[in-house]
Amino acid sequence: MTPLAVWSRGFRPFFTGAAIFAVVTMAIWLAVYRFGYQLELQGLSVFQWHAHEMLYGYSMAVIAGFLLTAAWNWTNEKTASGAGLALIFILWILARALLVHGTSYIVYAAAADLAFMAGLAIAVARPIIKVRQQRQAMVLLLIFLLATANILFYLGVTGVIDQGVRLGIQGGLYLVLGLVLFMGRRVIPFFAERGVGYPVELKNSRRNDIATFILFPAFLISEVFFPRHFTGAMLAGGLLISNSIRLNGWHTLGIWQKPLLWGLFASFLMINLGFLLRSMTLFTTLPDYIHIHAFAVGGIGILTISMMARVALGHTGRNIYQWPKLMTFLLASISLAATVRVFFPLVDPVNYQLWVVVAGILWIISFTLFSIIFIPMLLKKRADAKP
Repeated sequence: MTPLAVWSRGFRPFFTGAAIFAVVTMAIWLAVYRFGYQLELQGLSVFQWHAHEMLYGYSMAVIAGFLLTAAWNWTNEKTASGAGLALIFILWILARALLVHGTSYIVYAAAADLAFMAGLAIAVARPIIKVRQQRQAMVLLLIFLLATANILFYLGVTGVIDQGVRLGIQGGLYLVLGLVLFMGRRVIPFFAERGVGYPVELKNSRRNDIATFILFPAFLISEVFFPRHFTGAMLAGGLLISNSIRLNGWHTLGIWQKPLLWGLFASFLMINLGFLLRSMTLFTTLPDYIHIHAFAVGGIGILTISMMARVALGHTGRNIYQWPKLMTFLLASISLAATVRVFFPLVDPVNYQLWVVVAGILWIISFTLFSIIFIPMLLKKRADAKP
């Protein structure tokens, strides 16, 4: 029996779920943050609940969809499809549904969430190990570390480990950011060279790659285990330099004419802004979490929605260079959400809550547009009638 198109590849259900969940969880968060909606929470704050669901709910869904598809392409071996893919996806949905109620069903939510991550790890690791693609070992390590960080979160919520909630959230944030840097290094110059419409060779410096490979793990360790330490600020300064060198090697004017290219580039500019803001804490006082939202809304948010759009077009048999008319507005909206969330509280701190709400509304608009444009593509067979 031929499976429905939605269960043929991992990106289809998980990008659909990620887009809908991005709207739903942000709407709930705004209701909690600004309009007094109450969540039953014990062992964590509403801010920590929000952070966890954006990382392990939204971001992990995008990561799952991307890796289940990419590992299949890398190895030419199946990752998950049909009933196996449906089971992994249902576990993700179940965890999200249970956590919507706060911590009332935390043990069941933890079981579903960790089972989802275990299923994802097995599905991605199996073809990589089968064909012995050692260069993908970093991907497998990141999945394992993300699962470990999520375990720490749940052990913290249930009171088993002190600081477990904080370690799980901060560890998750910087592991996802590390995955963004790692995958962006692979795909952004590759996509740009083939997408600008003229011959260009974009460069990566091996020395700079080595510097980033050393600096970022040190930065992650510092921020997770020694938060707000001056060492983290100094390492952020080093990463600002290394990432700026990388962006300079990737830049060509043609990317600004292609939404699917400038969206990827803009995400790395926002990551750079996060490094800049974190490094500035050495000599100035900034609002808490400003640099984190540069990483999260700007870096992770813009890159994930851009990648989902590109993968959705390419892997459903459509021309990735003929993007939907609303694509520019969609990416402008998510970029504006990041700008409002990071910059406006700096220049107008009196209206901090207002700017958080405005940024949240722009986020909802962005993912609503994504859902309208791309979910029909994700649920139907390929446009070119290929398998």
